[in-house]
Amino acid sequence: MKILVCPLDWGLGHATRCAPLIRNFIDSGDEVVVAADGLALQFLRGEFQQVQFETLRSYGITYSKGKSQVGAMLRNLPKIIWGVCAEHRWLCNYLRHNKIDTVVSDNRFGLWSPQVKCIYITHQLMVKMPEKIACVEKFVWRVHRWFINRYDKCWIPDFEDAENNLSGDLSHKYPLPARAEFINPLSRFSGKTIAPNAHFHTVCVLSGVEPQRSLFENDLLKKFENSTEKILIIQGNPQEKILKYQKSNITVLSHIDSETLAGYLIGAQQIICRSGYSSIMDLSALNCMDKATLIPTPGQTEQEYLAKYHQKNRQNCHC
Repeated sequence: MKILVCPLDWGLGHATRCAPLIRNFIDSGDEVVVAADGLALQFLRGEFQQVQFETLRSYGITYSKGKSQVGAMLRNLPKIIWGVCAEHRWLCNYLRHNKIDTVVSDNRFGLWSPQVKCIYITHQLMVKMPEKIACVEKFVWRVHRWFINRYDKCWIPDFEDAENNLSGDLSHKYPLPARAEFINPLSRFSGKTIAPNAHFHTVCVLSGVEPQRSLFENDLLKKFENSTEKILIIQGNPQEKILKYQKSNITVLSHIDSETLAGYLIGAQQIICRSGYSSIMDLSALNCMDKATLIPTPGQTEQEYLAKYHQKNRQNCHC
């Protein structure tokens, strides 16, 4: 089959969790086309040389510098609506000129068509709302469900078990869409035998939307500037050539390949990263959750919930 895979460019997480799917499709003899933009496109270009790539513009989301993202998301809402309409038109036009058997959309609302089988990937069936507007949570869930129902299937990258899962309320609180199924977590590290590399005491993995990604990097540089331990900061900025600079005991890399990253994570004494869901799936796949400090992007309610959820789970396990 010829499969079109379209991850959302909202940080690197949607692209990294599409990597194992793309690898499985290739191993099954399928032809894969990836349509993406920005960091997602750069990352997948570096992971797969045998795949055809198309540019599909992202929504162009930016966060605020403050602790609340409500205002930023309201400002971004016209961009999101326009982006959903634009990507739907793009798909209709693409299908007129190209034969595709299946479309796999990772959290892109507009990539459905009655002409082909369309699959939607999300772990966030229920969108966590800020406490001040929690009353609209069920309405937003219904709106999201409307988009999900445009697709032939909804794949949920988590365990079905209501007690032992990675996403908590995000995919287990409300009734599932009729065509939804749990496919277990997706990690680029799954199924790989990786040797630990203990060169760095602490590994910090940056991700997410600007300007919060850069603010997080600056905070970490200040935090560790007087440390005597070896610190690695990975900026999460895929490029053709890896950029590196050294600042005393701190090594900063723009990006590294997945296998090298996994070795550093397994060998580290401490891991610091955002509480994005793809990061959590990767840490779980490497059995590294117990040494990870999950720091949510300020005002991003999904990450704030996941950080608390996994902190609570860790405390319960220790009990």
